[in-house]
Amino acid sequence: MTIHIINGPNLNLLGKREPDVYGNQTFEDYFEELKKEFNEVNLTYYQSNVEGELINNLQQHGFSADGIILNAGGYTHTSVAIADAIAAIKSPVVEVHISNVFAREEYRHHSMIAGKCVGSISGFGLYSYSLALNAILEKLKN
Repeated sequence: MTIHIINGPNLNLLGKREPDVYGNQTFEDYFEELKKEFNEVNLTYYQSNVEGELINNLQQHGFSADGIILNAGGYTHTSVAIADAIAAIKSPVVEVHISNVFAREEYRHHSMIAGKCVGSISGFGLYSYSLALNAILEKLKN
């Protein structure tokens, strides 16, 4: 079973960027922890700051991965194109956010992609990814 994680803009700066919001750990370090916790799952990971590259990656993995976890970052609130890409693929997608977007600026309260995803998780720090993995695994059982 393969679950693919896609991170969008500025998530390459985790551990450095706004540690009061996003914490001190890099995603690469957390990804190693996820691979140990979910050792029965083939976890793959991609990050880009470029919208078109995120769409290409969704299309590349969206017909072969058993599930996709997507943190589209700021594109969550602006990208019809990413929403359309999610709608076009077969793999179920879970939207993830590290911070609680509803406790932040009002423009972050609307997701352009949530309606195309099987679910959304936000506000649990990097643990949001673990929650998303468990949700996908549970969904795939049914």
